[in-house]
Amino acid sequence: MNARTDLPTHDLLIAGRRVAARDRAYSTTLDPATEQPIAYVAQGTAEDADRAVAAARAALPAWSGMRAADRGRILYRLAELLRAHEEELIALESLDGGKPLAAVRRQDVPAAIDTLAYYAGWADKINGQVVPARPGALTYTVREPVGVVAAIVPWNFPLMIGMWKIAPALACGCTLVVKPAELTPLSALRLAELALEAGVPEGVFNVVTGSGSVVGEALVHHPDVDKVTFTGSPGVGRRIMQGAAGNFKRVTLELGGKSANLVFANADLDAAVRAAASGIFFNAGQVCSAGSRILVQDAVYDEVVERLAQRASTIRVGSPRESSTAMGPLISGKQMQTVLDYIAIGRSEGAKLAAGGARVGDQGYFVAPTVLADVKHEMRVSQEEIFGPVASVIRFRDEADAIRIANGTQFSLAAGVWSADIGRVHRVANALKAGTVWINTYGYTDVRLPWGGARDSGLGREHGEAALENFTEPKAIWLATA
Repeated sequence: MNARTDLPTHDLLIAGRRVAARDRAYSTTLDPATEQPIAYVAQGTAEDADRAVAAARAALPAWSGMRAADRGRILYRLAELLRAHEEELIALESLDGGKPLAAVRRQDVPAAIDTLAYYAGWADKINGQVVPARPGALTYTVREPVGVVAAIVPWNFPLMIGMWKIAPALACGCTLVVKPAELTPLSALRLAELALEAGVPEGVFNVVTGSGSVVGEALVHHPDVDKVTFTGSPGVGRRIMQGAAGNFKRVTLELGGKSANLVFANADLDAAVRAAASGIFFNAGQVCSAGSRILVQDAVYDEVVERLAQRASTIRVGSPRESSTAMGPLISGKQMQTVLDYIAIGRSEGAKLAAGGARVGDQGYFVAPTVLADVKHEMRVSQEEIFGPVASVIRFRDEADAIRIANGTQFSLAAGVWSADIGRVHRVANALKAGTVWINTYGYTDVRLPWGGARDSGLGREHGEAALENFTEPKAIWLATA
């Protein structure tokens, strides 16, 4: 490796120590805004994954056997450490992922801290119950940690979504091997260091960086991993389900989305357009629940397209470090090209370019906020996840037509409904196939509410009490009393 001596080098974190990968190979992490290297990160191997799993297995008895209240106190200490290092984490997450500082400060880091504090509070409240099955016996249930968890984390919200997996797993008494995305590995490594400082025992929280095809595959197929939790693409999710079948690992998958945002003619159009723009252009559209399909009723279609295009044209695209920046770059050159290709596909299929549609500048992976009008339901830009700042605006006639179009993809993660008719919004919300439906708003999440979808949007739920089911196994106990 011809390393620049002014850049940091990050090794794996296994059993409480930074260790080099077995073959001592490193990848270069780039700043998506400048395309310049920012760090060298160890390329883990299958052997490294095996070392980390062994460390997690060895640490499991002590962590799962600890008083639940003590686990909770350690997690609270970790939350306080995250607060103390908040500005450092904001800067790191912004640099690694190309995310505007203001957005990370507003959402990513506060949400990660909130998630950790929330599950710290759950640690000593994971209860079984007495079930009076029959006379002459005391019959009850307990919930035990599922064991060693492999958490495979995406690049779009590495700290926040990583915490959705890490916090409940630790609260339930599980041990972890975290495989961060190859493009954004830095916050996971720093988080694991802070966890050690908070008192999480060595081996409980391990981080193996590297490629999904090597480290991720090794974890998914590892016979000593009990659970895989993954956020990413449906294609990879399918491969994880196949790999997990070897020892019948439990699997939670949060996958893609092609979420519909329905705007009826009697909606508050100012609010609807503002939220629709935020719903697709936030984080440069790299959001699983992005409102990438904006369905608009005939009577207001042209007005909404015009307003949305105007709003898109005023969004400031630029350096994530500038306070005035509203939208940063895409994560990589590959993702930028994918987005540009989809824009071209949409236009070739007959969609009209109402705003954006091109790369911004010649350095960094920036694409202008794009609005495609006259999109038909059957077009690829309506059916396939683009994962970029591209809004497909689709016309609908009436309530039944809107529901048909909204439910007409393989995804079911989220949806939005905009109308002043209280009966309509409830009817439509009930009819939509989505794990979350927002009414007269869009995009909010909270760790206290379940999150997830079905079909190509995944399997199972994260957040809330539902997440505790992901990391515990019920056990029934019979005690003869007569």
